[in-house]
Amino acid sequence: MITTPHQDDAAPVATGRAGTRGVLSSMCLSLVLVVASVSALNLALPDLAIDLSASNGALTWIADAYTVALAAFVLPLGAIGDRLGRRNVLVVGTVVFGAASLAASFTDSTSTLIAWRAVMGLGAAMIMPGTLSTITAAFPPEQRAKGVATWSGFAAAGAIIGMLVAGALLEQFSWRSIFVVSAATALAAGLAAALLAPNTRDTHPHRPDVAGAITTAVAIGTLVYAIIEGNERGWTEPVVVGAFVVTIVSFAAYAFLGLRTEHPLLDPALFGIRGFRAGAVTVLVQFMAVFGFFFVGLQYLQLILDYSPLKAALALVPVALAVLPTSQLTPRLVNRVGMKAVMSAGLFLLAIGLYVISFLGVDSGYLPFLGGLVLAGFGIGLSGAVGTAAITGSLGRGQQGVASAMNDTTREVGSAIGIALMGSIYGSHYRSSLPDSVDRLPADAAESVRHSAAAGLQVADHLGARGAGLADGVKSAFMDGLSASLIAVSVVVAAAAIGALLRAPKTPPTAD
Repeated sequence: MITTPHQDDAAPVATGRAGTRGVLSSMCLSLVLVVASVSALNLALPDLAIDLSASNGALTWIADAYTVALAAFVLPLGAIGDRLGRRNVLVVGTVVFGAASLAASFTDSTSTLIAWRAVMGLGAAMIMPGTLSTITAAFPPEQRAKGVATWSGFAAAGAIIGMLVAGALLEQFSWRSIFVVSAATALAAGLAAALLAPNTRDTHPHRPDVAGAITTAVAIGTLVYAIIEGNERGWTEPVVVGAFVVTIVSFAAYAFLGLRTEHPLLDPALFGIRGFRAGAVTVLVQFMAVFGFFFVGLQYLQLILDYSPLKAALALVPVALAVLPTSQLTPRLVNRVGMKAVMSAGLFLLAIGLYVISFLGVDSGYLPFLGGLVLAGFGIGLSGAVGTAAITGSLGRGQQGVASAMNDTTREVGSAIGIALMGSIYGSHYRSSLPDSVDRLPADAAESVRHSAAAGLQVADHLGARGAGLADGVKSAFMDGLSASLIAVSVVVAAAAIGALLRAPKTPPTAD
């Protein structure tokens, strides 16, 4: 059943000691901490491939362990925040996040790093729902759309901020410094939330939906596991097929039990609301494209264009320059032309931008990359803000923890699937496109080349003059993988754009 807003949803709101600006500033700091930690480590992937001897599959898990844990636990932890106080849960999350991040800086193996990244994701799942839900619950209705648009802009720009900081750190220090700075930022975010934000909560909490929490967590985790391991082991391997079966059964159980539970964690009937459904699909697809692109696009800048980590991060700044002002304009555009038009236009621009980048070659340079990047940035700004507003507008103020968690779940599921999907497509095409000369290398060297493009270029460097041909082959194979992954995701985004054009409502839902 769809739960209706409580009567006190229209009650006066408390914005804490520093007013709406203080709430917005503190929540956006926590938001940037979470989002930046998804993207920042992508800059260090070439270093991790060499320093920890990480294969493409291991690199995918290092990136995805965080987003999988975040996606799997953000819904139940959002509901806990509704009951115990969103700021309280957020502050505890910064402690968990900071401690795990500091521990990750000392690791010397891929398996340990993956484990600590998962714990960081658990902390992020405690933080993330409180950011948006505090804004929507604390802001008066007339200021809420602008607050959500600002949050959405920082959600996208936070990824670029994280990469800029990581790039600057990698110029002087090792990849471990990224985790140290993340731990310090978590401390600052926790203090800012405690001092500036009110502790909003649902004044009519219901019995926790344990079954819903378990089924959604299992479904999300096994889905991403199946995508990553399917590429590494083979799609017909029993463990991969079994993971897909568990995913399907878990989602079916969530829907079956949710429709029969008086107060489900996330009511399956909400997906019957056109605005809610359109918003969820839009946010999921957008973040699938964005973070999948970051996973492979940053390697293009570093391995093919030979950019330093900082220069690679700076090369992506145009995305933020397009996203932030566009997301601020989105509420007015929605009022003028409607949600359907803005949502579909944003997704189409994102698909076109990624498709343009898929045509790059080894010698294309930065300018064609920039053209696609700017188009994608405008698309992100439009689709992200309107998708988030559609989700949060479908639930009342007392349920904004769950509304925010649903928004976060779609974001992180999209991010995890995007990294897994694009990483898998890239990895398989990269390996199949390597020149036959790789087979004539010593066994250890050949295995390194197949593991990752970064390791392949390092092997070519060690061969001296004889390595020029291998380097060209590795770069060409990388571009084949990049192109295939970008075409695949651009088709998915374009399909979502057509769906929004046909099925999304013109007017966004409003809970108040």
